[in-house]
Amino acid sequence: MPLMAAGISSTMSPKPFRLFQTSHLLRKPTTRLVFAPLSFPHIAVYRTRKMTSLTVCVLMEGPNQSTQMENQEDEGSVSVNSETLSNQLAEKLARKKSERFTYLIAAVMSSFGITSMAVMSVYYRFSWQMEGGAVPLSEMFGTFALSVGAAVGMEFWARWAHRALWHASLWHMHESHHRPREGPFELNDVFAIINAVPAIALLSYGFFNKGLFPGLCFGAGLGITVFGMAYMFVHDGLVHKRFPVGPIANVPYFRRVAAAHQLHHSENFNGVPYGLFLGPKEVEEVGGLEELEKEISRRRKAYKGS
Repeated sequence: MPLMAAGISSTMSPKPFRLFQTSHLLRKPTTRLVFAPLSFPHIAVYRTRKMTSLTVCVLMEGPNQSTQMENQEDEGSVSVNSETLSNQLAEKLARKKSERFTYLIAAVMSSFGITSMAVMSVYYRFSWQMEGGAVPLSEMFGTFALSVGAAVGMEFWARWAHRALWHASLWHMHESHHRPREGPFELNDVFAIINAVPAIALLSYGFFNKGLFPGLCFGAGLGITVFGMAYMFVHDGLVHKRFPVGPIANVPYFRRVAAAHQLHHSENFNGVPYGLFLGPKEVEEVGGLEELEKEISRRRKAYKGS
């Protein structure tokens, strides 16, 4: 068989997109005469050998061109990503604004509605009971005393229910309050409706009946109503910013209340405080006064920045 030897050489150039022609250099076949041994004087053997040379050219991009292309690709991806992020941020802000407006309408309507109903109920109840000329002082005193007592008692009820029920057997409902909210309302809002049922029942019974006991029931329903309205403005408005609260945010004690409740969501002290209006006292009892002051300072700076 004829023998073939291939010679391979590579050519590299830093200049981009420069074309080379591949050349095949073929040497002319060489012929060598080989004489046979003396035993075969009449035979002459000719061996031919073809030598082939192959040149391979490899094209490579220059470093400058490669860097420019990579920079263009990076700039393109950065511009696309920034545009996408800006669109997502604009959509999120618009959604939050719509949610705050929706909850604001609900809060204002409920506040004016409940307030007007409570005032009218108190006025008509006592004017109706004083038609005979006698002023029921004991009944009036019992009504207003129990109004204050029920409002204060609701703070301790809320603290106990928050710890023993909402963070226990009713966690599947209360969990929505500890997660990012989607939409203007959350499942945890059902608790406000649940607390409104006994308040309406007590107010109705006390409004349509005379006597000390109905007066006490009317006062209890009134106290629950007052607490619920205050809870909505401080907890939902000031703490979680579900709607603007105006000058309430400038009251120093309410700032402490908001900061203390924010610590509840951070779970730095095993969920303490579970109450709202007496939350700063709970935090102080577990040694969290320093953290409370830091949170107050942080919220003050955030409020001024907004």
